[in-house]
Amino acid sequence: MRMQMNKTVLIYACVLLLGVFVSAISQVMLKKSAMKQYDSKIKEYMNPLVIIAYIMFVGTTFLSIIAYKGIPLSMGPILEATSYIYVTFFGVKIFGEKLNLRKVVAMGLIIFGIIVYALG
Repeated sequence: MRMQMNKTVLIYACVLLLGVFVSAISQVMLKKSAMKQYDSKIKEYMNPLVIIAYIMFVGTTFLSIIAYKGIPLSMGPILEATSYIYVTFFGVKIFGEKLNLRKVVAMGLIIFGIIVYALG
């Protein structure tokens, strides 16, 4: 029974991680859209990139609801903290943002916190 419980938690944790990853992708889409110039405010908010990004956000909400049915509440914020890692990675790879010492230390602390939670 304990082995099944751990497998179930792992599956739901993966659902939450998928949602966090998709959320990071939608943030990138919104940033790309914000970097463009539009003729009007309507076009700024009613373009395919923005609409798809918000649909993805709604989808990630449902993934979170599903995931929290199978994981402990204390695990959720730990897994959601991975979004900072995804967003930083996308920022560097897609937008050419620079990694400075402060960001590297922050990423290290996040990863360390995840490891401490996983081991504890």
